[in-house]
Amino acid sequence: MEVKTVPRLKEKYQKEIIPEMMQEFGYKNPYQVPKLEKIVINMGVGEATQNPKALEAAANDLAIITGQKPLMTKAKKSIAGFKVRAGNPIGCKVTLRGDRMYEFLDRLLSTALPRIRDFRGLSPSSFDRGANYSLGVDEQLIFPELEYDKMEKVRGMDITLVATAEIPEETQALLKKMGLPFRER
Repeated sequence: MEVKTVPRLKEKYQKEIIPEMMQEFGYKNPYQVPKLEKIVINMGVGEATQNPKALEAAANDLAIITGQKPLMTKAKKSIAGFKVRAGNPIGCKVTLRGDRMYEFLDRLLSTALPRIRDFRGLSPSSFDRGANYSLGVDEQLIFPELEYDKMEKVRGMDITLVATAEIPEETQALLKKMGLPFRER
């Protein structure tokens, strides 16, 4: 019989963060506490218009990092200056939920972010109106799953953490308690 393990961050959320947030924000019910809903990782591949293999390589890297097959994203409109036609594949993305989401966030916080050169913390001003937090990574090499020798090209990616909170302050408190290293303003 297989023993199912609960991801470390999920356990921390359930046992420590929920009671702390209930006390801090005065929630009466544990279901009012904001939670992480999903993490969306997006890789834009501009050279995919000239080199379709570049998109394949980026999708492969993203699959290795997340453990999930990426979805190809297509251009919404044509832009002549960039030689892009509507409907052309120009990137790939993965949406993580549940245990995979917590495991990815744990790897991002414990191994990937510390590997960024001259890292001084995440910007606390990257919240949108919907209280989601976005961060950009300049190179996918910060993830130890990827081998430098097998890389075709160094690419960046956008990581968006989507929470159920109504206001950015609640999401920031949640993410801070989860371990995101925010810079002081």
